[in-house]
Amino acid sequence: MMILSMAAFAIEDALVKTLSATMSTGLVLVFVGLCGVTVFGILCRIRRIRMLSPVFFGRALVARNLTEVAGTVLIVAAIVSMPLSVASAIMQAAPLVVGFGAVLFFGAVFGWRRWLALAAGFAGVLVIIRPGLDGFQPVSLLALAATICMSGRDLATRAIPREVPSLLIAFYGFCAMAVAGVILVPVLGTGSGSAPDNVLFLVLAACCGLCGYFAITQAMRIGEVAVVTPFRYTRLLFAIALGFLVFGERPDLPMLAGAGLILGSGLYTLHRERHARSRPLSSALKAS
Repeated sequence: MMILSMAAFAIEDALVKTLSATMSTGLVLVFVGLCGVTVFGILCRIRRIRMLSPVFFGRALVARNLTEVAGTVLIVAAIVSMPLSVASAIMQAAPLVVGFGAVLFFGAVFGWRRWLALAAGFAGVLVIIRPGLDGFQPVSLLALAATICMSGRDLATRAIPREVPSLLIAFYGFCAMAVAGVILVPVLGTGSGSAPDNVLFLVLAACCGLCGYFAITQAMRIGEVAVVTPFRYTRLLFAIALGFLVFGERPDLPMLAGAGLILGSGLYTLHRERHARSRPLSSALKAS
């Protein structure tokens, strides 16, 4: 289910990038956001979940929605302005940023191995961006800013009280996507033209977004977090494949090396987290 969700999100990114050639990405986000609002709104009604409740004004949910809006705008700006594979590689650093944020805001404690892994991952980001070198592209900072915003969204999600239904969080998330689209429309306009496949691509993008969200929710609910989370990195593989097949992208050696550092760092960090969680259980079994 996790691999399915990553494939769906990668295809959605490719469709948005394709549509951006003839259609405002703001309108794309409005359409996809409204589709999600409709679907999850219906599900909330079926489950008798109040969609307009005081929960909406909680600090954690407000922070999540604001970072969702900012992150969505920046992600779209990144994937339409630079190679899909490069933008996706930079955004794979999100779990590392979340880990750093957990130390700052939730009092998480990391050993020296995890700190070295985080440093290696951030070094991978610098290798891809190449600041100060000839290969530096200022638009790559959009992907970095998007990574920070989406990591803030994930951290805010952790702070939301557990009694808040996931369906309601999803409903507000797609509302935020639609708002992000509304913000982009005046900036980008309505598009330079039209193409016969636009409607089909819009529907496919909406379906991929909904499918990806459903699949990742199922994966996180059914499987162990430490087991399924590493499969999030398959999104980069799908992005590289789609970038090559659809957009003719050819990742260079620094990009691949940086992506390797990010992936290796993320997987090692998850391994250490899984090991740390298993130690109390092992100690309890030895004591018994």
